[in-house]
Amino acid sequence: MSLDQSMDKVLARRAEVEARLSQAADMVPAEMTALSRELSELRPVCEQVELVRRLESDRAAAELLLAEAGDDAEMQEMAQQEIEEIDARLPESQQALQLLLLPRDKDDARNAILEVRAGTGGDEAALFAADLFGMYQRFAARHGWRFEVMEISETGIGGYKEATANIAGSDVFARLKFESGVHRVQRVPETEAGGRIHTSAATVAVLPEAEDVDIDVQESDLRIDVFRASGPGGQSVNTTDSAVRITHIPTGIVVSQQDEKSQHKNRAKAMKILRARLYDAERARLQAERAASRKGQVGSGDRSERIRTYNFPQGRVTDHRINLTLYKLEKIVAGEALDEVVEALVSEDQAQRLAEGNADTDAS
Repeated sequence: MSLDQSMDKVLARRAEVEARLSQAADMVPAEMTALSRELSELRPVCEQVELVRRLESDRAAAELLLAEAGDDAEMQEMAQQEIEEIDARLPESQQALQLLLLPRDKDDARNAILEVRAGTGGDEAALFAADLFGMYQRFAARHGWRFEVMEISETGIGGYKEATANIAGSDVFARLKFESGVHRVQRVPETEAGGRIHTSAATVAVLPEAEDVDIDVQESDLRIDVFRASGPGGQSVNTTDSAVRITHIPTGIVVSQQDEKSQHKNRAKAMKILRARLYDAERARLQAERAASRKGQVGSGDRSERIRTYNFPQGRVTDHRINLTLYKLEKIVAGEALDEVVEALVSEDQAQRLAEGNADTDAS
């Protein structure tokens, strides 16, 4: 589809949505909400379409003026200057429009479940997992997102074996989806007397939060066990069987929750995580089918893929997928400069999808 056809299509869709919303009395609340959300998403795209069309129209008018200028040098100069000014603005405006017209990941607007787990490296890996979890917590705070800790399994020395949080806010999944994978750290552990640099790792998974309507979980597919919650080192933290372990029998996915004193609350949290994992598994399956033609994909979603290295002695962070190195390790871990990495990943993904779209257009 050409850019002109895409512009016509988006303007026509806006007209359809506006016409439907003008008949709000006939609508159920859910339809009205969905259409209102679509209209708010269409507005910036349509504004950019109108800007591009206006520039194209002004350029055509300037060319006509130039053609009719005859021997009028002043009019020729004025028309030529206007054409040059428009030519300087139009490609950038068209590029911005193409980005807005890129198909949006339907999960981008969702909240996310964040899971961080210590990998190879023992206590140092667990300490790094805690650092990463804190980095995302501070990053969420900077964006005004709600960061709800759902479960933390501590090592007793400040490290986390694993930690889970629910992050809610505007475009959470869109900003964090490329964080999934293996994060590697190179630093001298506090317990290392010889000052040798150790390498350890932690795994990050960012899952789009699933709604009840997204995943139909049958009670018959679940095995639910209750047990007594325990703290670090096995110490008892509760005298009732409030902890919950849910096993999804068809997939073998197991989720445990014990942070709440109420068995009901622990079950609700565990179900939220289970739905997210099941939804993510289906999302990964569909991505794998599409990825056959997208070999340069920024984020494959493979949890075993090493995506980033944090080198403390050199103060640098390197994202291996896009060969980006920033000497801002402390600011990134503090959540302050993580946006620079996120923006670079989003831009690379957009550039790849634009290139693929242009290649498809050329092929047709």
